[in-house]
Amino acid sequence: MRPPPLAGLRVLDLTRLLPGPLATMHLADLGADVIKIEEPGGGDYARTAGAVHGGVSYFEMVNRNKRSLTLDLKQPAGVEAFMRLAASAEVVVEGFRPGVVDKLGVGYRAVSSINPRVVYCAITGYGQDGPYRDRAGHDLNYLGYSGLLDQIGVAGGAPAVPNFQIGDLLGGSLSALVGLLAAVVDARSSGHGRYVDVAMTDGVFAHSLFPLLTVLGLGQVLPRGQDLLSGGMPSYGVYATADGRHFAVSAMEPKFWQTLCATIDRPDLAPFAFATGSEGQRVRRELEAVFARRSFAEWTTVFAGVDCCVTPVLRFEESLENEQLRARGMIVEVAGVKQFAPPFKISELPFAARRAAPAAGQHSAEVLGEAGFSGEEIAHLQSQKVI
Repeated sequence: MRPPPLAGLRVLDLTRLLPGPLATMHLADLGADVIKIEEPGGGDYARTAGAVHGGVSYFEMVNRNKRSLTLDLKQPAGVEAFMRLAASAEVVVEGFRPGVVDKLGVGYRAVSSINPRVVYCAITGYGQDGPYRDRAGHDLNYLGYSGLLDQIGVAGGAPAVPNFQIGDLLGGSLSALVGLLAAVVDARSSGHGRYVDVAMTDGVFAHSLFPLLTVLGLGQVLPRGQDLLSGGMPSYGVYATADGRHFAVSAMEPKFWQTLCATIDRPDLAPFAFATGSEGQRVRRELEAVFARRSFAEWTTVFAGVDCCVTPVLRFEESLENEQLRARGMIVEVAGVKQFAPPFKISELPFAARRAAPAAGQHSAEVLGEAGFSGEEIAHLQSQKVI
């Protein structure tokens, strides 16, 4: 069996909560040695704050395959220990507000002065420059500034709040992975690292392709629920069934729309897949009436063998049992906790949960010993509550 693609990549992870830890977990799943550096005491406060509906915290779902080192970076000895580790690390990831790591003495300038090959990635809400750099924010704020939140929802309604952190996960986690892995490839060939500045607002904004197309074509976005993909086109939308469930219709290509019309015995609707305006709304109402005549189960049976991009809208607990997601191995269990497998399948790389999410400081002595700290030095750091 070949080693995993990121075997030998040493990552120092200063992040907490969600965007950074998910990004570094993907690195760990790919074989990187990710050392999660936490404050002594409680550690990453997602350990407790992340348990929003009971005893399981999302901390457990985004920190597997890592080792934990507690380190007090407010003490000079903690900074010194970090820098000894950073001297041989290939990647550092942090998620503090701009300037914090520099004040602590562990920023990119300090680390790169002793390790020119280091790739140093910072994940923030608004980036390292610009008038908003020092502002606080969460996912909803990033969606609001990017213009995306205004586009989500139904016509005549308020913006809808998604139960999915688009800014954190698309803008933060995945954008960071692209940037830092590109920099790692370059550093390994050139010998020179890079600073990777990731703003979650930028990540959302840069992927809002269809709103931009609308502005380029019309000078402004259409009202919420009226653009092609948000309600303006009958062949793309969500339709309620007789029992209050929903079906997703994405029959945009003519062949799919025509198959849909034939399946529901409405060939008269076939010419109107791309109808917009009042005509589009008329066709949408016709389709709404059709779907409202049968139950969710009945429509599931009708469309089960029909290839026209019409599918049931599953509740999340149903998706956990979905045959396709099960066949892809997307649900795994680590230390008794159900979680997601990596969203990529790589040949000769079976998923392996080498470690459950670590206890705070679980590997402190182990990591420091590997870095050349003597037993006496480790004991001294413990006595000073640095680790």
